[in-house]
This record gives sequence, C-alpha cells and structure tokens, in this order.
Amino acid sequence: MSFAKLKFPRLSLAQRIIIGLVVGTLLGLLVPGATWIGILGSLFVGGLKAIAPALVFVLVIASLSRSGGGFDRRFGFVIFEYLLSTFLAALVALVACFIFPVRITLEGNAVAEKAPSGVWEVLEGQLLGMVSNPMQAIADANYMAILFWAIVIGVLAKKFASEQTKTMLGELSDIVTQVVAWIISLAPFGILGLVFSSVSTSGMAIFADYGKLLLVLVGCMLVTSLILNPLLVFVILRRNPYPLVFRCLRESAITAFFTRSSAANIPVNMRLCERLGLDKDFYSVSIPLGATINMDGAAVTITVMTLAAAYTTGVKMSPGQALLLSVLGTVAACGASGVAGGSLLLIPMACSLFGISQDVAMQVVGVGFIIGVVQDSVETALNSSGDALFTATAEYAHWRKIGKSFPKFLGGTTETQL
Repeated sequence: MSFAKLKFPRLSLAQRIIIGLVVGTLLGLLVPGATWIGILGSLFVGGLKAIAPALVFVLVIASLSRSGGGFDRRFGFVIFEYLLSTFLAALVALVACFIFPVRITLEGNAVAEKAPSGVWEVLEGQLLGMVSNPMQAIADANYMAILFWAIVIGVLAKKFASEQTKTMLGELSDIVTQVVAWIISLAPFGILGLVFSSVSTSGMAIFADYGKLLLVLVGCMLVTSLILNPLLVFVILRRNPYPLVFRCLRESAITAFFTRSSAANIPVNMRLCERLGLDKDFYSVSIPLGATINMDGAAVTITVMTLAAAYTTGVKMSPGQALLLSVLGTVAACGASGVAGGSLLLIPMACSLFGISQDVAMQVVGVGFIIGVVQDSVETALNSSGDALFTATAEYAHWRKIGKSFPKFLGGTTETQL
C-alpha cells in the first residue's frame, strides 16, 4: 500500500490541543533555551485578543439588527446565574479557609499599581468606562463599553437601517466569525508555545514556597467547577449536568487555562455555544457579559488571600464580617475585569474590612503575583468555562419551558455538533 493511500484518524480540536500540551511540556523540559518556541503562544493569544473586541462589537450589532424582538428573560436569568455562582464561590472559599487556615510569610514590600479604595470606586470605574469612546473601547478591549455601544447601535439599526445594511452587517459578522474559526484551529500550536514558556521559565518550583496557599486556592476553584456549578445546573435543568460541564471544561477551560485571558477566550466560547446549538442573538451578548461579571475564580482569590492576610496578622473576625467579606468579594470580583491587575489588586480593599494595613495587604498582593502563573490560569479556566456553562443552562432552561427537547448528550433528541 502506498503512503498516499494510508488513512489517518481525524483528531478533534481537544485531542490536538492535548498533543500540543504534551509536546510543549517535553520541549520546555528538554530544550528550555529555545525561546523562539514561545512566540507561537504569544501569536495565538495576541490573535485572539485582537479579534475578540471586533467580534463582539460586530456580532452584537448584527444580531440585534436582525432579531425578532428585544431581550427576553434568558438575559436576566443568566445574569442571576453569574452573580449567584460568584457569591457561592466566595462562600466555598470562606468555609475552606475556616477548615484549612493558611498563614503566609510576608517579607519586603510588594510593588504594584495603586489599588482601589472601595467598592464604589470599582463600580464607578465600570460605569464611566461604559460611555468611553467606542473605537477606543475596541482598542482597549473594554467590553462593558463595547456591549453598551453595540446594543445601542444594534437596536437603532433594527429600526432605521435598510435591509441592504442589515445584510451587510450580517455578512461582516460571518467574515469576522470565520477569522475567529481560523485562529482557533491554530490552538494546538498556540498551546504548545504557551506551555513551553511556562515550563521553561517556572518549572515546578512555583509549588514549593506557597504550596498550601495554592492548594486551598485551586481546591476551592475545583470544588466550584466540579461540584457547586454542576449542582446549580442540576437544580435548573433537572438533568445530569456533567456531560455539559465536562464539554465546557474540555472545549473552553483548557484554552482559557493557558491563555490566562477571559477576553481572549470569548471567541472560543462563542464557537462552543454555536456547537451546542444555542441562539446566536443570546450568546453573542451573554458570553462577553460573562467575561465581565461572571468571576467565580476572582471571588475565591479575593476571599482566600484576604483571610490568609487576616490569619497571618492575627486578626480576629466575626461571623458578620465573614459574611460581609463574601458579599464584598462577589461585588468586587464583578469589577475585577476593569481593574489593572485583576482580582489581586482588589485584595487591599477587602483587607480594609479587618483593619489590615495597606503595607501588609500589598505584600499579600506580591505573593499573589508570585503564584499567579498557577492561580490566574485556574481562575481564568473556571471563569471562562462558567460563561459557556451558564449561557447554555439558561438557553436549555428556555427550551424546556417552550417544550423543545434537550440536546442528545443531555438525554434529549436535538442534534448538536460534536
């Protein structure tokens, strides 16, 4: 038999990503000096980050201009899911820290940007950011502003635009979507480069000094991802949630883990929602919204790091303060995407609840940056896969209400892409 007639098995994207992960790890261990390999990861993340704002802007405008109606109850429901899961993730972290109190060694002064002084400062920044210049918002990947202006323009286009204009917007949306599909098809090479960079620079040393803190952080995020969120999905859908949970983890969490960017993972999640058979008019808004306010991992990080600072400095807390920390962690986490440094720079604000000095709090932030290569990766994987999970849950709950069958992988009859 000639080589040309040989048939090779067609691998799924997830399988190719796993191969890229393994190859990247081996190259990082064997040839750590070949830094050019890491460029593959930078190009992949850069491509996703570059196209994601334009994708959201064009997709939302095109969807709203051609939609048959306005926002329905699915949007309110998915926002409720986002906020509830974030609050429950903060409670999980609170309970874990009571059972496994963590104390950390603080030394030196952490160097970081100025942290916000209160919840209002975080929310004010988000509100003011919504009305920033739309072109600047796309350049800065300010998704609150992108969504705000896209919704305004899309609603007005539905009323005033001609059919030719609406068709053009739809075609432009299809073009940008195809660009995203091409970039995502290169994910195995991007993951290879990202894994190589992590392994060649950090290796496994990151687990040595702050192992217990990392175990509590990652443990809380795993409990949220594998127990808490599936429980919420089960309560809503009354179906075994794990086929949907594992599909979201496989197709969203893996890329989010290595890109460490919810914004870069927006195109990946939109592609996943398409394969799940969801309504494009719905997920084109709910996915970028989730990248902004669905922050389970950030809530865990803020709560665990704040309580570690409290235990380390000997600060006592009342049950009321503990509950208030969970609420504050939820609200602050929703604003994490609008703060430089993300969830870590919201720790001093939470520490102020217990009278912990800014100097100590910023040292805790410094510890967070040290373990960030692991913490931020798992946090982003949890946040981003949750965006797709709860979007799908809200959509399937709507299907149940209108009498439409669930997808086959959830025990129904509706076909979805594998």
